[in-house]
Amino acid sequence: MPQVLDMGVDLGTASVVIYGKNRGIVLDQPAVIAIDRGTRNILAVGEEAHRMLGRTPGNIIAMRPLQSGSVGNLELACAMLSTFVRKVSGKHFLSGPRVILSLPAGVNDTERRAFTGALFEAGARRTQLMERPIASAIGCKVKIGDTLGHMIVDVGGGLTEIAVISMGRCVVRDSCQFAGDQMDDAIIKYIRRKHNLLIGEITAEDLKINIGSATERQEQLYMEVTGRDLISGLPKVMRIYSDEVTEAIQDPLEALMESIHGVLEQTPAELASDIFDSGIILTGGGAQLANLPEAIYETLHIRCDLAQDPHETVAIGCGMTLEHWSEFGQYIGTRRR
Repeated sequence: MPQVLDMGVDLGTASVVIYGKNRGIVLDQPAVIAIDRGTRNILAVGEEAHRMLGRTPGNIIAMRPLQSGSVGNLELACAMLSTFVRKVSGKHFLSGPRVILSLPAGVNDTERRAFTGALFEAGARRTQLMERPIASAIGCKVKIGDTLGHMIVDVGGGLTEIAVISMGRCVVRDSCQFAGDQMDDAIIKYIRRKHNLLIGEITAEDLKINIGSATERQEQLYMEVTGRDLISGLPKVMRIYSDEVTEAIQDPLEALMESIHGVLEQTPAELASDIFDSGIILTGGGAQLANLPEAIYETLHIRCDLAQDPHETVAIGCGMTLEHWSEFGQYIGTRRR
């Protein structure tokens, strides 16, 4: 991988995406790390560690150090971030990379300082933080500096962030537990309750991605999955249909609708009128759930558009800020080191 100096980093719950200045996306890996339980040595990160989830022996821990939009294990999260940045930057630092970092809403100030410290240990010469909704908006090429109101709904792995942006700032902001993890968990519980079949997180995620939909599909899809029969205790193969997945995720989907409605209720009237005219912009990997924009429109009667590269918009926004500093540098957060 060629050396990249300046970079925008989206440290998400489910994945880490890095945008190299003037290079585009240079890394997109699951936010998973595997370590030796005894020595604490890092054995794998990203894709390799993700393949270990649910399959490791007792002496190996494979985990996602960020859960539900917050940090579950700060030490491992910092180690994972440092590993990815070193991988992208290479071993030879002349003046060190400049990094713009975007973090989930649930990360506190102590954890923010730990992450910026980890980046400095990885060789960064300067680290600045950018709010996710602002980065998403820039990545979607929204004109965030004008007085019009724009609504960004960023559906991540562990948390969905909802923000109304005007004049480069978040006027109203909230988060909810509708995200990829919650949908996966709802699918696991549904299949266990309906079919007495226990499936794993990776299988549930495959169902969501391959046949899941926020509304019923016109054409039924199905997928055969393998799990453990809770009655016999033996492995069992079962066919799961798309309408079952749709039914399974209705509760977290309703939570999303209520959260968006709540943010709109708090939005000043003029900005709410702007959003009604321009629509809602969906970003984040979880926003790629089939028919999610249509489901939001059916419930709230506001047009909803999926970003062109929803999974990458935060990293793209951070990277574009580096590339067009005179235009976007003013929207960087005040926290820096």
